[in-house]
Amino acid sequence: MSTDDQQLIEGTASRPEADSTLRSERREFFRAAFGAVAVTAAGAGALAIATSASAATIADNDMGNFLLQLEYLGAQYYSYAVTGAGLPAAQLTGVGTAGAATGARQVTFTDPLVAQYAKEIAQDLAGHVAYLRTTLGTDGATAQPAIDLGVTATGAFSKLAAGATIVATGGTFDVYASDENFLLGAFMIEDVLVTAYNGASTTITDKTLLSALLGILSSHAHHAAVIRSLLYAKGVATPALRTNADKISDVRDVLDGTGTDVDQGISPTTVSGNLVSNIVPAGADGLAYGRSSGQVLNVLYLNSAAVSAGGFFTAGLNGAVKTSTAN
Repeated sequence: MSTDDQQLIEGTASRPEADSTLRSERREFFRAAFGAVAVTAAGAGALAIATSASAATIADNDMGNFLLQLEYLGAQYYSYAVTGAGLPAAQLTGVGTAGAATGARQVTFTDPLVAQYAKEIAQDLAGHVAYLRTTLGTDGATAQPAIDLGVTATGAFSKLAAGATIVATGGTFDVYASDENFLLGAFMIEDVLVTAYNGASTTITDKTLLSALLGILSSHAHHAAVIRSLLYAKGVATPALRTNADKISDVRDVLDGTGTDVDQGISPTTVSGNLVSNIVPAGADGLAYGRSSGQVLNVLYLNSAAVSAGGFFTAGLNGAVKTSTAN
C-alpha cells in the first residue's frame, strides 16, 4: 500500500454505533489494511512526554509551535467558512517555509444556529493563533505551512471522506456545500485538536505556558462538544450524519495506531439497558484521551506510516515536530 499522503481504502457498510460486533469488525478491517502496529512517537527536545500509547522528548517551545501549526489549520477552516477570507497576513509569518491555505470558500449557512456557532469558534481560533504567536515571540513563532482545505478528489477532506466510505474512492466531498457537510468537516478536525492539546499538556514544564494551553484545551473541548451535539441532534432527522461521523472516527482510530476503540463516534449506545448519547468521547473512567504529536500527524497527514507531509499539510509542518508515527 502506498505511503503517499493517504492510506485510506474502500471499506464497509454503515452500521449503528450500538452494534459493537459490526463496529469491531469494521475497525479490524481498516486496521488490517493499514497494517497498524504498536505506536512509537517522534520528536526531539528536552522534555519527556508520555501518553497511553507512546513516549518521546519534545521541548516546550517545539510543542508550542507544533500546536500553533494545528491552530492555523483550524482557524483557517472556520475563517473561510464564515467570512470567505482567511486570517490576516500578519498572523501567518514566522520561522520556516510559509505556505498558503488553499481551496476553501464561504459556506452559505441555512441554519442560523450553526452560523452563530461557526462565527464564535472562528473568533476563538483566531485568538488562539494570535496568543500562541505572541507567546512564542516574533523570533520563535513558526510561519503557517501550506494547508489543503480544498474539496477536489485529491484534497484532504475528500480523501478522508473516501477512506470513511462517505463518498466513493476518487469521489469528492464538499465541506462548504451545506451546514451538514461543514459540520462533518469540522468534526474531522476539532476532535483531533482536543486530543493534541490533551497529549501536549503532559509535556509542558513551564507552568505559565501550561496554564494557557489548558485554557486553549478547554476551549477546543467546548467547540468539539458543540460540533458533536449538532451532528447528533441533526442525526435524528438525518441518521447518515451520525453514521458518517462514526465512520470518520473509525478511520482516525486506525490511522493513529492506538490499537483499541479509543476514538469515538457520536451514535447512541446502550448502557445498563438505557440508550445514551455519546457527546463526550470518554472511557469507562469518564476521562477523555490524548494523542502524541506523532499520532496527531498520522490523522492529519492521512497516513499510518512515519512521514513528514501529506493530507491537510501537503508540504509538512514548520518547526521541529513534523513526523508522524509508524503504526
